Amino acid sequence: MSTTPTVFIIAGEPSGDVLGGRLMAALSQMTGGAIRFAGIGGESMHAQGLDTLVPMDELSVMGLAEIVPHLPRLLRHIRRAAAAVDDVAPDALITIDSPDFTRRVARRVRNRSIPRIHYVAPTVWAWRPGRAKGFAQDFTHLLALLPFEPPLFEQAGLPCTFTGHPVVEAGARSGDGTGFRARHGVPADAPTICVLPGSRRGEVARLADDFGATLELCHRRMSAMRVVIPTVPGVADMVERRAAGWPGSPLVIHGEAARYDAMAASNVALAASGTVALELAVAGVPAVIAYRVAPLTHFLLRRMVTVQYANLINIIENREIVPELIQDDCRPDRLAQEIERLLGPAGEAQLEASQPALRQLGVGGEPPSRRAARTILDIIGAAAS
Repeated sequence: MSTTPTVFIIAGEPSGDVLGGRLMAALSQMTGGAIRFAGIGGESMHAQGLDTLVPMDELSVMGLAEIVPHLPRLLRHIRRAAAAVDDVAPDALITIDSPDFTRRVARRVRNRSIPRIHYVAPTVWAWRPGRAKGFAQDFTHLLALLPFEPPLFEQAGLPCTFTGHPVVEAGARSGDGTGFRARHGVPADAPTICVLPGSRRGEVARLADDFGATLELCHRRMSAMRVVIPTVPGVADMVERRAAGWPGSPLVIHGEAARYDAMAASNVALAASGTVALELAVAGVPAVIAYRVAPLTHFLLRRMVTVQYANLINIIENREIVPELIQDDCRPDRLAQEIERLLGPAGEAQLEASQPALRQLGVGGEPPSRRAARTILDIIGAAAS
């Protein structure tokens, strides 16, 4: 490895930018700052010293209908990024998630001696397992978030290292629940429900009515209950409108630190399926998970998805520890029943049963970003020897 290695790092969306920022910080710390960065990223990566080749938001396009009008620009950025990698000749190319973009960049890099490392394995364990072979053709190493992923890719000939899930170092365990209640006038003994109806507008639109009706049922039995609703910028206005008529004097909460404070102040949560369900488990909040998609989407997914559960805790343990009420099961009466059940001993039982899966995901161990950085530096060192 050269005295000051160069890493070309690419993230194509905000979640990847956060991962990239943590990874860059870990690489800088582990090399004593003797490392150079080039590539594409957003605010988190810029804060770690990256001068992005192109604005990351030009790559953040989702859905076929949205992508088609932008195809010429995206293809131009793919060619430009690959050419830049060849020009820089870095000690490693690191691509983060966004496989539709990052795989095409890796594929176009002419210098095949550059280690090509992808961070965040595709979910071949859930659907389209054939993707593992494609990744083995485009990359030389894979960094996986989940403990059961490495064998799936190693069978396809792609070396893979488990690093841990990034949610374990995101701060979900650091919330100040007592301070949150004091600041917002929530009585210490008021049963408090954390409601998270999704981070995409379609999710909020499909779940808000059911969540509101669920809270009405809960309020009939718990008139003293309070409701806190952490949200994110892309849907905050919509969440505020939909929650305005909900019972429980709902508080709409903005910002990451306040989000974790709200979780810590809550006795139970009602949440859309997704990463937030794992955040709640890390924060120690019993939860019921719900989700709805369009009927045609659900019909197709049932025939494509190969796992029984949606929640990672349940997938790892292969049993339903966290209740999942999906599609037709997503009904206010059933959601309210689960919330009331989790306010009792069942809530503590859920948290206890989740601990083995959380430890497997990296809770209590070395931060995932440091594991990833160590693997990358080892690969760079091996390539240089």
